[in-house]
Amino acid sequence: MQKKQRTTQRLIIVSNRLPFTIVQEGSDLKFKESVGGVATGLSAYLESQHGAPHQESDYVWVGWPGKTIDEEARETVRSKAVAEYHSYPVFLSEEDVENFYQGFCNKTIWPLFHYFPEFVRYDLEYWQHYNRVNQIFCKTLLELVQPDDLVWIHDYHLMLLPDLLKKQMPSVSVGFFLHIPFPTFEVFRLLPGKWRRGILEGIVGADLVGFHTYDNMQDFLRCALRILGFDHNMGQLQLPDRIVNVGTYPMGIDFLKFHNAGGSAEIHKTKEELQKLLGDSKIILSVDRLDYSKGIINRLQGFEAMLEMNPEWRGKVTLIMIVVPSRVDVEHYDLMQKQIEGLVGKINGRFGSISWTPIIYQFSALSFYSLVARYALAHVALITPLRDGMNLIAKEYVASRADKTGVLILSEMAGAAKELGEAIIINPNNRTEIAEALKEALELSVDEQIRRNTFMQQRLRRYDVVRWASDFITDLTLARERRETLYAKLLTSNAQEQLFHDYTQSQQRLLLLDYDGTLTPFFKHPYQAKPTKEVIKLLHDLSEDTNNTVVVISGRDKDTLESWFGSLSIGLVAENGIWIKGVNEEWQMPKSLTNEWKPKLLPILEMYADRLPGAFVEEKDFSLVWHYHAADVEQGNLVARELTDALLAFTTNIDLQVLSSYKSIEIRNAGISKATVGLQWLSTNDYDFILAIGDDWTDEDLFMILPQTAYSIRVGVTSTPARFNLRNTMEVQRLLLRLKRRRKFVATDSS
Repeated sequence: MQKKQRTTQRLIIVSNRLPFTIVQEGSDLKFKESVGGVATGLSAYLESQHGAPHQESDYVWVGWPGKTIDEEARETVRSKAVAEYHSYPVFLSEEDVENFYQGFCNKTIWPLFHYFPEFVRYDLEYWQHYNRVNQIFCKTLLELVQPDDLVWIHDYHLMLLPDLLKKQMPSVSVGFFLHIPFPTFEVFRLLPGKWRRGILEGIVGADLVGFHTYDNMQDFLRCALRILGFDHNMGQLQLPDRIVNVGTYPMGIDFLKFHNAGGSAEIHKTKEELQKLLGDSKIILSVDRLDYSKGIINRLQGFEAMLEMNPEWRGKVTLIMIVVPSRVDVEHYDLMQKQIEGLVGKINGRFGSISWTPIIYQFSALSFYSLVARYALAHVALITPLRDGMNLIAKEYVASRADKTGVLILSEMAGAAKELGEAIIINPNNRTEIAEALKEALELSVDEQIRRNTFMQQRLRRYDVVRWASDFITDLTLARERRETLYAKLLTSNAQEQLFHDYTQSQQRLLLLDYDGTLTPFFKHPYQAKPTKEVIKLLHDLSEDTNNTVVVISGRDKDTLESWFGSLSIGLVAENGIWIKGVNEEWQMPKSLTNEWKPKLLPILEMYADRLPGAFVEEKDFSLVWHYHAADVEQGNLVARELTDALLAFTTNIDLQVLSSYKSIEIRNAGISKATVGLQWLSTNDYDFILAIGDDWTDEDLFMILPQTAYSIRVGVTSTPARFNLRNTMEVQRLLLRLKRRRKFVATDSS
């Protein structure tokens, strides 16, 4: 399918399911409205922004239509979806649905992310199909998405998709939102190594990642740090080539829809019918999908305990339990349904009488009006998930109470508990706590009910589903602007051509090249960073050009640099400027230094290395370096901060510098820097072309003293005084290779 060029920015929503579901009725395929919090919430937002769903709009919803569609019917389904629903379907085979949705999503991710590791299936075929379906979604998006679009990907079904899409379209803005909990590191690490890395790398492909709660965001950031090594600062993950923004956006509901619904004749009629059936009983309402994460068994046990502990309430209170069918073909769900029905029968048999049934149980879905009628009727809502990303039912109940009466009992494990603090918050694992909360709720005064619900309704009215989506999209747009600001310094093809032109036209060239993180990537162990044959050849070929002076500036000791590069006709700088070796010259110290301080500080560094497994101390001629590349990343960062503070206090009145670099802390004499080295080399010749490349703040000193005409390049996309950025060491090597080839080409051409 060929893309049609557009002039307006579109919002591309991507979720596992479309806002409609296709069902088979005889030989016909019927489009029916999808249910579920994500579909309902996003539809409400889109309607508020774009009006009636059938008018021309600037959004497209991409997802699976809920059924396997035969090849011959796909074009018909696609045409109707595009024309009537602004949707673009992704078609999956029966095998994909079985292994991707029923398999990896529901039998691996769902139980693990909801802290039920005993239910997790670690099936390689599931993982392979999860990859395959995410790639199918990516392929579909590539038929549709244009660079100016905003792409908003939703939920755990598509955690690999942000990175897949970003690799194909780096300039497109991608947001990702997870609607279920993100587990702690100790739980997440139960996934096989390749799977957990793949999921995290997939998510951080997005420009903006959203969660319902701060706790979920922190758990994600910790996993990104411990597994991928990406540190974060104030909600920003610093990747080598870009920044990923991470935030919390607690999903709201269509508040006015629920708050104003009670006045409808249909709801009033349903409420009256229920009231006649239940008489004067106090009503406790429980509504949830059939799922082990919802705590339905615990809820029943808590209600049973309340009747045991408070016999005065027998015959005066009724629990209406609505269980909506879900994943009926999964074994754990079939077993749980039988357990629920058995426990309902037991409690009714134990406490019920001819005139009173303690629990009215209904295993079915409810229409909007039937649900709101029960919200309006219930004196208490009992919402006790064992783990939940948000739980919109709790918010719907509070919003539906037009007279502000009613009591919400809410599990502290639900994301909504962070916003609905006026509810009675309980631990759902404690049946006694549930029982005590039920008694408190049934006896709470009307004035107190109104006071609590007033605060909660004000909050839900302000931060509704439209505000939730708008905030996310606004931040995604801002993330694009920040990205474009950072990317403004990327060495574009036009800038490279100008660099090559200036290079070929010049006669005296100075190339100042950092080593670790510039000519070679960082390694867990520093000794692994020995230059490859390709790097040696590249430096050799550049230095063979008599117009070039090539200098490698490194923090490494001179003996190491000599062993690696001593055979080349290049300049070398060791220990970031303490030792300098001119081209084909001997090593010299530009400044007289002392190392009498080393015996005093070495024991401190060794003590901290002993405290941190994987850390070690490197002793050089006139500096000491404490390395923690191989240490536990979290513990390493904590100990490094503590060591830095101790060293700064110890060296306050000593002529020393304490320098933090990538996974290392260096102590050296003051007055030595790459800037002083750069000035010294600049003074040796009248260079008409200067190229300086480095990857960290020690190189920033050098960039700032160079003339404005110099080509200064910072490796990594970050704010810098350098003129340009390159994303990584591979781009550095490609640039230098093109320089080398460019010169050879010009030389051959001129001859």
